[in-house]
Amino acid sequence: MPGRVRDSEVWESIFRPGSPFRKGYGDSPRNRSYVIMNNVLYHLHPVKVKRHAVRLSYTLCLGGLSFFLFILLTITGIFLMFYYTPASPDAYEDIASLSTSVAFGQLVRNMHRWGAHLMVITVFLHMTRVFYHGAYKPPREFNWVVGVVLLFLTLFLSFTGYLLPWDQLALWAVTVGSNMGGYTPVFGDQVTFVLLGGLQVGAATLLRFYVLHVLAFPFLIVIFMAVHFWRVRKDGGISGPL
Repeated sequence: MPGRVRDSEVWESIFRPGSPFRKGYGDSPRNRSYVIMNNVLYHLHPVKVKRHAVRLSYTLCLGGLSFFLFILLTITGIFLMFYYTPASPDAYEDIASLSTSVAFGQLVRNMHRWGAHLMVITVFLHMTRVFYHGAYKPPREFNWVVGVVLLFLTLFLSFTGYLLPWDQLALWAVTVGSNMGGYTPVFGDQVTFVLLGGLQVGAATLLRFYVLHVLAFPFLIVIFMAVHFWRVRKDGGISGPL
């Protein structure tokens, strides 16, 4: 590695003190502690893991599986964004061309579609296990609320993605869903306008759902996931029967 690069301010701003990639790094207990403290994984996993957290069971790692599926959906979603236009009728034609004109297009789309279904199931089962174990009680009540928010965000993420193929099934499914939202007490008309951008499902609805699906909801999920992981660690690790 050229010395001029390692002496630059950019390099030093990327690699914090104690990093093995910093100039002058030496193998000492202090620097080894820095490496551990600066590691991102240190903030995702606790130093100690309780015995019940690693015991093999039917509900083992449902939260981790949900996170893995979110990563899978992000990667496959970015791939699909390169071949998708959120406009009518281009959206339907782009989805149709995935199976004929794009290498591995149909495979990636199916991975995205079934991954979304599995994520809804795993998040719901994860919340069911947490509730069954009584992990909504102190000191985990705040993290339980964060988990409920993540469950709703997952459902909204799945619902907004349902319209993007822009076929008859998607149109009627969103029509039914938006009509149900219209019966919200007091704010029914406002909810319908926010969802549809008009009186019925149209091009404005497709653009709104696309922005919500690829930008707004994933951004919120990442924020709440970070808070969720941090509180899992601060509240004593993975919950067990209380």
